Amino acid sequence: MQTFNIHEAKTQLSRLVELAAKGESFVIAKAGKPMVKVVALDAPEPSEQKRIGFLAGQITVPDADKFNSLGSEEIAAMFSGE
Repeated sequence: MQTFNIHEAKTQLSRLVELAAKGESFVIAKAGKPMVKVVALDAPEPSEQKRIGFLAGQITVPDADKFNSLGSEEIAAMFSGE
């Protein structure tokens, strides 16, 4: 993605608008710091990855009794110095 400083963007606004209209998004920066991203209005929004429940159906969690006892033998061995 191309980056243009504010002065460049002001002097080449028509050309940059055409770029965005063709689907080429770009960033406008001020003093090298990105400030805004310019995209065409009809451009699809980037899909945000859905994080909550993203492993639904892919893993299983043992019941509470079994889960709470996982590693208990190893932990007991560490505390007893074995």
